[in-house]
Amino acid sequence: MAARFSRYWYMKRVSEGNFHKLNIQLHRQHGPIVRIAPNQFSIDDPEATKIIYGLAKGFVKSAWYKASGDPFASHTDLFTDLNPTRHASNRRLVANLYSATSLRNMEGDVDECIDMLVTRLDQLAESRQAFDLQFWMQSYAFDVIGQITLGKRFGILDEGADKDDIFGNLHEYLKYCAVIGVYDELHRFLFWLMTKFPTKGLTGIGTFTVEQIEMSRNRRKNDPDSKTRMDFLSRTMGLHENNPAKFPLPAVQSTCLVNIGAGSDTTSISLCSILYNLITHPDALQKLRDEIDQKLEELGDTTRIPFKDTQAMPYLQACIKEALRLHPATGLPLARVVPQGGATISGTFFPQGTVVGINTWVAHRNPQVFGEDVEAFRPERWLDSDKQRVSEMDSCWMPFGAGSRTCIGKNISLLEMNKLVPVLVREFDFVACDPSKGTHEDYWLVKQRNMMCMTPQSWKAISGFALNIRPICRNCSMLVGIQLSMSVSTSALNRLVYDARACCTIRCGNHIRLPQLKRSSSESLREKPSI
Repeated sequence: MAARFSRYWYMKRVSEGNFHKLNIQLHRQHGPIVRIAPNQFSIDDPEATKIIYGLAKGFVKSAWYKASGDPFASHTDLFTDLNPTRHASNRRLVANLYSATSLRNMEGDVDECIDMLVTRLDQLAESRQAFDLQFWMQSYAFDVIGQITLGKRFGILDEGADKDDIFGNLHEYLKYCAVIGVYDELHRFLFWLMTKFPTKGLTGIGTFTVEQIEMSRNRRKNDPDSKTRMDFLSRTMGLHENNPAKFPLPAVQSTCLVNIGAGSDTTSISLCSILYNLITHPDALQKLRDEIDQKLEELGDTTRIPFKDTQAMPYLQACIKEALRLHPATGLPLARVVPQGGATISGTFFPQGTVVGINTWVAHRNPQVFGEDVEAFRPERWLDSDKQRVSEMDSCWMPFGAGSRTCIGKNISLLEMNKLVPVLVREFDFVACDPSKGTHEDYWLVKQRNMMCMTPQSWKAISGFALNIRPICRNCSMLVGIQLSMSVSTSALNRLVYDARACCTIRCGNHIRLPQLKRSSSESLREKPSI
């Protein structure tokens, strides 16, 4: 009832950081149409996706998005631009930079960041320290963005710490955008106030980005190969130098700013969801490991699967899609304005100017589309369903948005995920220290918190074989104690015969059989320490 008279109800609920779950509950209680503000409605209807986000339907972004940008900027960035004609024109100028073909030239940059992350995780495994998975996934994603945007890592992985509190500023930026976006008319004045303290939140991210761009531009002046480099700054500077009127310097800055401001949180959230769901579903984890082993055997002498080959790994793709279905990055309705003439949505007519939107968390849990087991992590739903059902699921699967405003950085995120997940799944065991303490915070992006994990070292080289000890209870996913006698003959090892059991005494008390020995193609094999 309160939402009928004031936007305050919606702003208050958004500020509590739990709207993604509340939105689901509201639709289950009240049906496909829920009022969240006097002139704004949340929709839960598979057919509505095509109406609201369909191409040439005339629904434009709402004013909520204004709070994510600089109201005084001479060039509007692609995320906050509400003008569809201008947005389409500016997007075409840089679309090729974000294409999958273009980004494949940057695989080497991604591999460098993966190697650095693996080094850090090795160190954590050797020290037997618990660590925050979310921090390391964001560190990886942020350094990749730095590498492909400005030609250098930001150094979070190198330092093993966020010394400049960039992640803290990103979080404050998201909180501000989510809440103030509800009362967008306040943004211009509040942004002006924030410019007086340009080291925090939204203005802090802007200041950091401009400084990084200037450092990279100065570096380019003394770099004879700068014009042939493939990073975004080099290529957008090329666009600017070729046609300053069509692509002014502020366009260079806004392109880099969008990458840096939005490129790490979304990818790290997705990576955390993928890994968490694999950690807590050992059968799915083993299936994926088997597929990875098979692909590496096909490829021969390599420990890194190229991006193009990951696209031919159906179980990997199903795991990614299912994890992003269960935990999409965005947690508020993707708000759009009903065009002239109004529109009928889910049997109800909405007049021109009404704001409507679909929350991805709501859409991804519609049992009509995804089945009654919508809360279950089941990658097989994408592989075993008939073509019509898969098509219906695809049309409602929108972790990167939908229609003409689909996230332009989608391919960057998919590149990072497809490159990293096989490496981590193959080389490490991630054990959740206490899954019950994990929480979510929804300030536009739904971040995981308290994802404390351990990575016990997992390989023991014996006579050319690797004993893959994965100390995880299949029933409760807790770390278990292991005793393994190594007084086994080489012939027995060659026959893949051993007798070892682990007992989970922490929760369920059930005995589990350790996985079988597997031949490893890795030259660097690690020994699991005693627990």
